[in-house]
Amino acid sequence: MLEDRATAAPSPTEWPTAYPEGYAVVDVETTGLARDDRIISAAVYRLDARGEVEDHWYTMVNPERDPGPVWIHGLTSEALEGAPLFPDIAEEFAARLDGRVLVAHNAVFDWQMIAREYARAEREAPVRQRLCTIALSKELGLPLPNHKLESLAAHFGVVQQRAHHALDDARVLAEAFRPSLRAAAAGSVRLPLQECRPLTEWRDTATPRIGQQASGGGSHSGGYGGGGYGSYRPTSWRPSRKRPACPYPNPGRYEEGKRLKQGMRVAFSGDTSVERDLLEDRAIEAGLHVATSLSRLTSLLVTNDPDAGTSKVVKARQYGTPVIDEAAFGQLLRDVEPASER
Repeated sequence: MLEDRATAAPSPTEWPTAYPEGYAVVDVETTGLARDDRIISAAVYRLDARGEVEDHWYTMVNPERDPGPVWIHGLTSEALEGAPLFPDIAEEFAARLDGRVLVAHNAVFDWQMIAREYARAEREAPVRQRLCTIALSKELGLPLPNHKLESLAAHFGVVQQRAHHALDDARVLAEAFRPSLRAAAAGSVRLPLQECRPLTEWRDTATPRIGQQASGGGSHSGGYGGGGYGSYRPTSWRPSRKRPACPYPNPGRYEEGKRLKQGMRVAFSGDTSVERDLLEDRAIEAGLHVATSLSRLTSLLVTNDPDAGTSKVVKARQYGTPVIDEAAFGQLLRDVEPASER
């Protein structure tokens, strides 16, 4: 049972009617941070509308591959050998997420890993919105030295017992989320909810099966180092990719009702139904320049949530950059105008 801390805000008598009716505080441990990595354990704390704990659940998951940085999560090939596969726990996991807002620390990472696992299992996660506790702490203006979970926990006096264990991380986050939610309600703060779109199209790559455990070489301090996983970045889980240089000059901004033209600079923001890497690859194959950030030179922003407060959407408004959704972009990709001859 979670206990109130002295620093927690009292539960307001008047509760914002627009707030969700329930939350699923989630933590997943994974084999790494890349798009083809797998979930090896998952935990869910279900909370009611005011953040009170209803129940909790935890499971290990056999990833059918190398478990990754054991020195972080502590789950070896031997420990995972007899664990259920994701399709075996998908129904139970879904039941605990159903009808609730998914809450996680750096929620985009947890959501993308969950969405990919359900896509592999040819199912759809029943999640429509997520809330990132990093974003919420910013909305509340909490005086944190950084955005690590341990810092949020320390602010509310929550003691972590087993860092990088999914059940304990979920417990810690649930305990820190409750006073955060109460503070938000007391101040009538708009919760930073984000839309979740399940993957309907994705691709996977071959990976070492379980039993072929990584040797643990390389630097391990402070995050997922070594083993080819790259450095841990708490605000973005997608590793950078080297893209070929676009051979065509930028013809300028996209104009509504006209065709895309080779060389146009395209940026993406938010969840997509087609996996982002696939969408980017198709844009590159069509002769477009995929930009990782948005500037005055960007021809077009593709997003399914034009009202989101992401930096790209905000900049698009400032610069007057055209914005379209994923479906419209998919249609435009079918007939891209060749670049003008130099």
